[in-house]
Amino acid sequence: MGRKSNKSDKSVYQELREKLELTREKASELIGFISPAKLEKIENGKVTVQPDDVIALAECYKAPELCNYYCSQECPIGQQYVPEIKVKDLAQIAIETLNSLNKMNKEKDRLLEIVEDGQITSDEYGDFFSIKKTLEKISLSVDTLQLWVDKSIAEGNMENPDE
Repeated sequence: MGRKSNKSDKSVYQELREKLELTREKASELIGFISPAKLEKIENGKVTVQPDDVIALAECYKAPELCNYYCSQECPIGQQYVPEIKVKDLAQIAIETLNSLNKMNKEKDRLLEIVEDGQITSDEYGDFFSIKKTLEKISLSVDTLQLWVDKSIAEGNMENPDE
């Protein structure tokens, strides 16, 4: 059995592996194509982790949130376009979703007024961008719910009805 690291600034990859009490050797064996040496380099930031590696690590560690972490924090394109999703409990997700939907319900008439003529005029910008922000919150709530479902399935707490 490998020794436990005392390093205080561990990467998310190392933290997840250690949370499962896996050695690099055991994780490498479970993944099948990442060597213990490469895993060490990934964990220590000595190589640029590749998307295929992240997917494999997420599956091995039963941590689908790792994919969002990679996309929102490490991928140059994702850093610009992918919001970070925080793992939350179902009740909090539901409350945030319903709150955003209620707000959008109040804003939908204004959105119709703004887009009816196919143009957004300068006096409509403020309302339009407020509505856009509400829609982004709804989108993030949906993504957060999807992550919650994926994590529940990965951890064996829920069955995927599509399989």
